[in-house]
Amino acid sequence: MIYPLIGMPQGAEWLVLLFIVVLIFGAKKLPELARGSGRALRIFKTETKGLIDDDDDDMKTPEQREIESRQSRTEAEADPITREHRDGTTS
Repeated sequence: MIYPLIGMPQGAEWLVLLFIVVLIFGAKKLPELARGSGRALRIFKTETKGLIDDDDDDMKTPEQREIESRQSRTEAEADPITREHRDGTTS
């Protein structure tokens, strides 16, 4: 059997990787990082489910409603410049 040079970490490699992560981020930041990634995964999952159930507004989760309200607020505030309306006539 051919063993690849680069493979999945096993045993002691996982401990070394965990030690490096703790050194980089610190022990106090790890729970916050895990919580944030969990929220991101949950929102991603609800958004991908929302693509399938696009017409079902009553099935939206609180995370989806919050994202939509944030998007509508930022779109309204983002472009204060009024765009010129062109009616197709030449001048």
